[in-house]
Amino acid sequence: MNKAVILAGGQGKRMKAPIPKPMFHVLGEPMLEWVLGACEQAKLQKICVVTGYEAEQIKAYLGDRCETAYQAERLGTGHAVMQTMSFLEADTDGNTLVLCGDAPFIDSETIENSLERHIAEHNAVTVITANVADPSGYGRILRTDSGIAGIVEDKDATDEQKLITEINSGCYWFRTLDLIELLGKIGNDNAQQEYYLTDTIAIALNTNRRAGAFCSKNPDVVLGANDRKGLLALNTAARTAVLNHHMTNGVGFSCTDGIIIERSVKIGAGTEILPGTILRGNTVIGENCVIGPNCVIEDCEIGNAAKLNTMQAYQSKICDGAEIGPFELIRENKKI
Repeated sequence: MNKAVILAGGQGKRMKAPIPKPMFHVLGEPMLEWVLGACEQAKLQKICVVTGYEAEQIKAYLGDRCETAYQAERLGTGHAVMQTMSFLEADTDGNTLVLCGDAPFIDSETIENSLERHIAEHNAVTVITANVADPSGYGRILRTDSGIAGIVEDKDATDEQKLITEINSGCYWFRTLDLIELLGKIGNDNAQQEYYLTDTIAIALNTNRRAGAFCSKNPDVVLGANDRKGLLALNTAARTAVLNHHMTNGVGFSCTDGIIIERSVKIGAGTEILPGTILRGNTVIGENCVIGPNCVIEDCEIGNAAKLNTMQAYQSKICDGAEIGPFELIRENKKI
């Protein structure tokens, strides 16, 4: 069985709000949702989310969707995974993916392809990496002809090592049996007195196990946010990716100022989205429409050739050719 452990216990003090960091939104969805969705799309059979700060918020959001484990004290990434020992030991066949609940851009293709490499190379641990233009602040991957020699943190890297552009994403595949054993060998003899998951690589190599790295085609897998500026950067990256997706499919934008389109929205070819328009939820828009300026549309079905101007609509159906606005509000369960 292949399964996942998602680390979601962080507080995010620099966000300055009483919300677990993975619950801050990127493009209308919690960062945790992006990570969960990628794991589910990759068809991982079981998922366990490690909670910590304001754990009940995350548990209420998850419901019965997956298992949870509680990390009472934040003593490092290795310590967080240790809290899932009963989840790991329940099925020791197969592999376990460990990933961060506040790094939202991990994708199912990367998960699937890295697992394939992990199995093919008979690795005890496979680090998911990415090449980036500016690796400053990230751990660098030290490669060998047969795998990797380890990860060196930015502050510990030599001038030569700082030239390396392949960095650690914070995501790892482990053979589950190896992960259980490696967790038992991690110590906290460091300045922070924490248990670091990265230490499993050196331990694996020192016990004649193989460690490897899979470099994702998606450089954004490494992106996270430690403060509001970082969260804005994540939203900007996600917003740009969604707009590019729609433009590729024939949707027009003369100017993208103020346009926010959540990733679940579907838009037909030939439709033009004007500035100040916000499209949310499971909205479906037909072909050859003009939407905007200054529209807010949430969970609506809009037919072909509709023209909507400076209006709001919620959970309603707007038929082909409808012209609405300006200054109209369409409440839930209406048909226009």
